[in-house]
Amino acid sequence: MNTNKKTHDLVMTAVFTAIMIVMTSVPFLGYIPIGTVRATLVHIPVIIGAILLGPKYGAFLGFVFGCISLWMNTFAPTATSFVFSPFYSIGETGGNLFSLVICFVPRILIGVVAYYVYAGMKKITKQKEVLALAVSGIAGSLTNTILVMNLIYLLFKDSYATAKNIPVKSLYGIILGIIGANGVPEAIVAAIFTVVITKVLLRVKTTQ
Repeated sequence: MNTNKKTHDLVMTAVFTAIMIVMTSVPFLGYIPIGTVRATLVHIPVIIGAILLGPKYGAFLGFVFGCISLWMNTFAPTATSFVFSPFYSIGETGGNLFSLVICFVPRILIGVVAYYVYAGMKKITKQKEVLALAVSGIAGSLTNTILVMNLIYLLFKDSYATAKNIPVKSLYGIILGIIGANGVPEAIVAAIFTVVITKVLLRVKTTQ
């Protein structure tokens, strides 16, 4: 990698990081409270950054997303924030090291999955940019939602069910409902923003 490209990529990574921080800081821009969960748009810069810069930078941006999530769930918690933060507890229920797994692993994988889906779709669709970008946006978004919700079930199902005041036997149905109600709209929004924004940035990149 030449010096100019490395400098460009580092600057772009800093820009995407700043965008995520701003989205988190402005109410209802990056996180939208829905009951005891938060719908998120912060994963969109991770997806776009991964497509433009590659999987390593995408994974780093996903790590930044994880750090933001850890901060939010520690200092501005909801009733179920213990699944994302080992530093938050409610009553006798608290987070632990598995909280860090849920907080970071799915977010890091957003960028990795988004990049490789984009690269694979471009080959399969013979350079149809819009379709590749849309599918990449959907894949990156659903990677986050599906992994987070299933890891919650695997690692915290009893305490999560208690926090939501529902029977454990009903929990996975609730989780599927959250994936459908939150995850699908998030994926659609991610696809739209990924297509609109990334097409412009890719055009600018090719003219440089």
